Amino acid sequence: MALVEELRAALGPNAVLTDTDVTAAYQRDMMPLAPFGTPLAVVLPTTTEEVQAVVRACAAAKVPIVPRGAGSGLSGAANAVDGCVVLVTTKMNAILEIDADNRLAVVEPGVINLDLRGAVEKNGLFYPPDPSSYDWCTIGGNLSTNAGGLCCVKYGVTTDSVLGLEVVLADGELLKTGRRTVKGVAGYDLTKLFIGSEGTLGVITKATLALRPLPQAPVTLVAAFTSTEAAGAAVSAVVREGLVPSLMEIMDRTSIEAVELYLKTELGAGPGCAALLICQSDAGVEVGMRELAVIEQLCTNAGAELVYATEDVSEGRDLLTARRAVLTALEVYGAWLTDDVCVPRTRIAELIAGCERVSADVGLRVAVVGHAGDGNMHPTIVYDPTSEDEFARARKAFDDILSIGLSLGGTVTGEHGIGKIKREWLEREIGPVGLRVHRDLKRALDPENLFNPGSMFSAHEAAADNTAH
Repeated sequence: MALVEELRAALGPNAVLTDTDVTAAYQRDMMPLAPFGTPLAVVLPTTTEEVQAVVRACAAAKVPIVPRGAGSGLSGAANAVDGCVVLVTTKMNAILEIDADNRLAVVEPGVINLDLRGAVEKNGLFYPPDPSSYDWCTIGGNLSTNAGGLCCVKYGVTTDSVLGLEVVLADGELLKTGRRTVKGVAGYDLTKLFIGSEGTLGVITKATLALRPLPQAPVTLVAAFTSTEAAGAAVSAVVREGLVPSLMEIMDRTSIEAVELYLKTELGAGPGCAALLICQSDAGVEVGMRELAVIEQLCTNAGAELVYATEDVSEGRDLLTARRAVLTALEVYGAWLTDDVCVPRTRIAELIAGCERVSADVGLRVAVVGHAGDGNMHPTIVYDPTSEDEFARARKAFDDILSIGLSLGGTVTGEHGIGKIKREWLEREIGPVGLRVHRDLKRALDPENLFNPGSMFSAHEAAADNTAH
């Protein structure tokens, strides 16, 4: 209680929550499999100085801190541990600067992704990262998980749009990384070290973000295939041709059927459609339609039964609405558990086929949707959350899909992160030497294991490391 009183003195009584009925809402993110605990308190600072005060108070009391944004994550990276302080950054939601001449913005971590995109658009600029939860996820959460989105094929993930950060370290000091210039190679790239670190190294309190000129209104293509192999061949052909559409998404049969049922509309795929490919170009109508004409021919050559291209913005928006609605649509059948594997683009069809085998093996519906342009797939398992047996089978399917992804030369996470659900998979992917280097960095920056213990690495491993050193 001494720590709680110190936090109230630093932040004000309304910014420190201890009622368990209230703090329960901050215990976990959107990943149902990840473990979570009961926090001692939840704090909502509004300034960097208040974040520093929280970190110093918790460090003195040896109480762990779990940084958290909106809670839209899908890896358990923001999940509380017993007795921790959950540090929520959503009240730090100011867009501090938009510098149109230098194409950059300076923001606090609680800014909503979509709000930032709307604000810079008024200046003729564009912030590319667009996670599917972009209407409620925060920039701080995007930074912590190195979030991706539908536009990654052309614009990359979050780290590709970041110039610099301000981060509160474990001793309460404020570290400034990066720059405001287009180029800069002075010293280690500490900015990229903190992006994707899932709150295990510090608390991000400010970010300088690179912006791009606002793209032209997109033109859109949809192609329907009777087999996933044909759709995969089309994706490979697009990549081989050197085309870089602003978006290239794939939906399997299960995803299509769920969305059509949920939206009460037909996507035009037809009853025999096994996969739907959605592409966009934001290069302008004339150039974009020429680009889509090439993609149309490649899809036809690969065996597409239907290919349709349009410059109608509303039609394109409707198709993307259907794509973004997949997870919500699957709730028609039950609760969902979404995976996040990335494979070489030439092996997307093999991953989808593997997911079909997993579905048959565990007796649960598995829908596959994802970013075909970069190979990042989101197989989603549907199960009855009231059934322990189905939950266990869903967990088995989740792990089996990760194994398939690695066997195809892929990675266990393309954009959701490791968090508290894929800790054992991190070592499988990067090996013992890679894991040792990760833990050495963690120990150097956070010697008391203050920040987000148990995320990325298990808590007992981190404790053993600290004891040994």
